Amino acid sequence: MKNGQKAVKQRRTRFVKEYLIDQNATRAAIAAGYSEKTAKAQGSRLLTDVDLQAEIEAANNKVNAKLDLTIERVKQEIARLAFYDPAAFWNENGTAKPIHEIPEDARRAIAGFETAELFEGNGEDRGLAGYVKKFKLADKTRAIELAARHLKMLTDKVEVTGAEALVARLQAARARL
Repeated sequence: MKNGQKAVKQRRTRFVKEYLIDQNATRAAIAAGYSEKTAKAQGSRLLTDVDLQAEIEAANNKVNAKLDLTIERVKQEIARLAFYDPAAFWNENGTAKPIHEIPEDARRAIAGFETAELFEGNGEDRGLAGYVKKFKLADKTRAIELAARHLKMLTDKVEVTGAEALVARLQAARARL
């Protein structure tokens, strides 16, 4: 392999590795050594290369397998976040349950957790009076929206303009034939 071909292969390999970081073709092209001026076009061109597409897909599949990241697990997690029951965090007397007593599906909806100790008295008479526990929970609305989009219950309205001019041009072209 000649030096020029070797350099191109190295750039392409680097592009794939960089693209996998954030799926940004322009940034990946710059990191792979293409000029900033042409990076957008180069990145776009590289993404149309069938061999590079296969490399990117194989690398993504390898990472997904390592992380056990599957479509089923993502759907399951969206469902957990969309349908958790807030009552799962509380005892019947209104106190917060210890974290280990909260069911796993509900625990997965916890986005943050804070505990503060409360004391009574001063000096040697100071004693623990109790705890304040705060749960920050996942956004159910967003999770339900993701689930609804997956089920195609929500669609974004796409407005196409300029179709009349295109139709007129096509009719004029047909008339000329």
